[in-house]
Amino acid sequence: MTARPRIVAEISGNHGGSLARAMDLMLLASRHGADAVKIQTYEADSLTLDSRRPEFVIQGGLWGGQTYYELYKKACTPRSFVKPLFERAREEGIFLFSSPFSASDVEALTAVDCPTYKIASFELNDVDLIKLCAQTGKALILSTGLATLEEIDRAINLALKFGNGDVTLLHCESHYPATPEMFNLRSIPFLKERYGLPVGLSNHALGDSLDIAATALGASLIEKHFIDVRDEKYVDAAFSMTPEELEQLVADTEAVASALGERAVVLSERDRMARGGRRSVYLTSDMQEGELLTREHVRVVRPAMGLEPYRLEGVLGKRARAALKAPLPLREEDFV
Repeated sequence: MTARPRIVAEISGNHGGSLARAMDLMLLASRHGADAVKIQTYEADSLTLDSRRPEFVIQGGLWGGQTYYELYKKACTPRSFVKPLFERAREEGIFLFSSPFSASDVEALTAVDCPTYKIASFELNDVDLIKLCAQTGKALILSTGLATLEEIDRAINLALKFGNGDVTLLHCESHYPATPEMFNLRSIPFLKERYGLPVGLSNHALGDSLDIAATALGASLIEKHFIDVRDEKYVDAAFSMTPEELEQLVADTEAVASALGERAVVLSERDRMARGGRRSVYLTSDMQEGELLTREHVRVVRPAMGLEPYRLEGVLGKRARAALKAPLPLREEDFV
């Protein structure tokens, strides 16, 4: 049976700057079925400059009017959170990993033996960051949102050259929130075939219909932002799943994965038994010995005790070996 995708709950900025809340969200996600929890390890200076020049001001969307620096200062998971979060995760048996955004972030994660590093979509062109994460010797996840094939090629080559070979790609629609028509989910099998690597989905849309589709297309991992209650005061609340939605996601992807089967026409033992209810040829009129069989003597009906319908033409016009009493499953050996 095909395994369902691993479900990653992304806490991101939904902790609201509180370590205690970040801890609670991690534990809550695990209790409601997440296979792993992810944080984003950065401080505002990891990402941008503190400037109000026009290009540093966000235009439109959920965060319009703020500068990048203001947003990231509000949403960041400080490096000071890293050690206590990873210590508690290990105590609780939770698989916790992170996206770093600078050398200092990688250093903080290396100190706690972070098991996996994710390169976020907006950082896929940061070749130094990819190389640095790869050189930790840990598994890498590369998010491909916004990237061209050339950029994906370059990122994968770096990851494989400097890393341990454990690389997963994450198809991502990098708009917040995203709507279904923005997704090109067929990228998932395309990327799998092109690179021969596991491919998952980073989903910033509400509901799990896209996750179900991604599962059917072969996604090995699904990452979604997570929150306890969709309270607008938290920066990612608008596109974050709740505990109940997480449970539903786990159940739905499990159901889809169990239904996928293999790329072949397969008859199970149940199918073979059920074939007895199919149609077959029955004699519906009595026949005398030596009488010619015509279509007027037969019907194609259920169950499947008689001749297969496609073989009827080979028997029509033959003579009965002996008298036959209807109704009777038609057999070739009764005619000559």
